[in-house]
Amino acid sequence: MKPPVFSFTAFSGTGKTTFIEKLVPLLKQAGLKVGVIKHDAHDFEVDHPGKDTWRFTQAGADKVSIGSRTHFALMVQREMDFEEITALMEDMDIIISEGYRAPGARFIGVYRAASGNQPALPAERLFAAVTDALLKAPALQFPLENPQVLADFLVRFVKEHRDDA
Repeated sequence: MKPPVFSFTAFSGTGKTTFIEKLVPLLKQAGLKVGVIKHDAHDFEVDHPGKDTWRFTQAGADKVSIGSRTHFALMVQREMDFEEITALMEDMDIIISEGYRAPGARFIGVYRAASGNQPALPAERLFAAVTDALLKAPALQFPLENPQVLADFLVRFVKEHRDDA
């Protein structure tokens, strides 16, 4: 069974990363296996020039992995679509994504009144909103400064949908 995917959307500087950073340990404390997928609009660099894995990439490898007793990383030398990425996380109970607007994800808008921005997605596309102000939206709304409330909801959601499968 594929885990449910919740994709946090908001304009840069609204607090998506900070909120997710607080949410993940709460989900973990509730016993969930949590996968997080971060979208980066810039070219990021995982490898460093001169390191063995960098050298393998420079030699033309399409995929390079590195593993140790405590970590594993896989670097793929092409863009991967959201479905491919989530397939790598099928052993998780829940997947949280930041910045992706992929089909099949339930969108959670992050809205901070002081940012001056409107939600990044139209209200009708939101499954939920994390906000410090009441939004005129049909979506469920959760307090921005209390991630425990959303964590409790997500834990119930995962357990109910796991039982439905």
